[in-house]
Amino acid sequence: MPVIVVANPKGGVGKSTLATQIAGLLARQGRAVMLGDADRQQSARRWLALRPAAAPLIRGWEETSHRDIVRPPKGTTDIVLDTPAGLHGKKLDAVLRIAERLLVPLQPSLFDIEATHAFLTVLREHPRAKSIELGLVGMRVREHTLSNEQLHQYLATLDVPVVAWLRDTQNYVQLAARGLTIWDVAPSRVERDLEQWQPLKEWILR
Repeated sequence: MPVIVVANPKGGVGKSTLATQIAGLLARQGRAVMLGDADRQQSARRWLALRPAAAPLIRGWEETSHRDIVRPPKGTTDIVLDTPAGLHGKKLDAVLRIAERLLVPLQPSLFDIEATHAFLTVLREHPRAKSIELGLVGMRVREHTLSNEQLHQYLATLDVPVVAWLRDTQNYVQLAARGLTIWDVAPSRVERDLEQWQPLKEWILR
């Protein structure tokens, strides 16, 4: 089954936001999606507990061991895995063992750029590197700012595709507080966000 991993060793880059939104997208498509959470903070699990019963179902998971990092419920068609800050070593190996696609979110800051650069180097050197499709996602982007321009310049130097640029908006924050995603509300409320998600949506669903 397809396994999409959201990972970046840098904390606070928007991993849980991205992972929950992806799970919401897949659920809206009628997929039997499982949202896994390898993060000690269990942000995705807590978000899942807030999700209304009327919303498209997103299943939980059972974390087992480093070798078998998630156990999907019977009937699962897609897995989305949120991962912790500081991901490395055996935990990273376990994640990459099951990953088919890996999205690396980052924000327009020097610290994010440096951490992401180091992480991409580790990924390229990993034995499973050629088996995993990589993509980058710019998070909390503010247009017409110097930091955003610097991020674009940096990403243009990489051989990893930038799948989407997602703006800095309270929509994600407000919806997360209710266990919801942009796919769970009227499109007119999140029209601009849905437009930004279009290339990422195509990348995920193809």
